[in-house]
This record gives sequence, C-alpha cells and structure tokens, in this order.
Amino acid sequence: MSQQIETTFKVQLDNRDRQTAFFRVILVAPVFVFASSFTVDSWDNRGNTSTYGLLILPVILALLFRGVYPSYVLAFNKALFALVNRVCAYIFLLTDEYPSIEESDVVTITYPEIDGGKILSRGLPLIKWAMAIPLFIVGIVYSLYAFVLIILGWFSILLNGSLPPYSADGIVRVSQYWNRIYGYAVLLVTDEYPSFNL
Repeated sequence: MSQQIETTFKVQLDNRDRQTAFFRVILVAPVFVFASSFTVDSWDNRGNTSTYGLLILPVILALLFRGVYPSYVLAFNKALFALVNRVCAYIFLLTDEYPSIEESDVVTITYPEIDGGKILSRGLPLIKWAMAIPLFIVGIVYSLYAFVLIILGWFSILLNGSLPPYSADGIVRVSQYWNRIYGYAVLLVTDEYPSFNL
C-alpha cells in the first residue's frame, strides 16, 4: 500500500453551467479570500512561514525534537488543504458546485496513517524541500499541460455545455501529482518519495 496522499475528485462532465464557467474566477473570490485569510505571508512579507496557511514550522519542530506529528496541527492542515483543493476543483472547472468552507464530497483526500505509532523521520523534514526540487520542476511542466486542458475545457463548456473526459482526466491527474508533492515536502505526512508519474 502506498504511503502517499490519495485524492479523489467528483468530476461533473455534462450539464455544465455556462454562465458560472465564464465568470468562475470572479465568483470564487469570496471563498478564495476566506482561504487566504489563514495565510501568514499575505499579511507579513518578512518570512515564509506558511504555504496556503498550512502550519509547517510547528510540524518540523515537533518531528525534529519529539518525533511526533501533533494531532491538532494535522487536523488543521487537513481541513485547510481540503478547502484549497475544493477551491482549485472549482477554478479548474472540474465541478460547478461552489466550494464549501465545510467538508464536502467534491474532494476526498486520504492521508497515510501517521497516528497510532507510525514513526516519521526526525531529520528528513529539514531536507525534504530540497529533495522535492526535481518533483517541482516536473510539476511545472505538468501544470502547463493542465493549463492547456483547462483552456480547452473552458471553451468546450462555453460552446457545448460539457467538459471533455480527456481534459478532466488530465486536470485530475496533475492535481493528484501536486497533492502527493505537498504531502511529502510541505505537509510532511509521509517519508515515501512521490513518483514522477501522473
């Protein structure tokens, strides 16, 4: 069994709302501002202490000195990461369901088991970001591919009212790839190096 984050998206292919697809970036602004309000960097440009508001430094310190991932930090990071994924699913045209600030079945994220005695490396969190640089480079190429699929999907929704399956599949796979990287290098919930495959 893989020790990576697994993400499932509920994709809506047919009967798409053309009006909301056209104004999607504007419509998502309120929930985007809500999610961004958790980000320390948006208010304080002196240091990079968070990514999307995820708590990173407390996790690194807890793993380094105590060898445990604090459950309350894990709960916060899980909730915020799910919210960010719901916003992305809406912006990336995977669904017409407006992103809820509460739990929703649009995005399901399964984390590797890190409670109940699973030991994570104490020193590895200090260098995971550097080890993930090749993953980030490949991810940028994958993101360009997903951007093209989003544009094609956007035109298809506006013209036909449906999202092509190939667009949905590519966007989902790229999102899953980035979530595996975040699970490894940012959320620090696994020590297993993610695959380069989509």
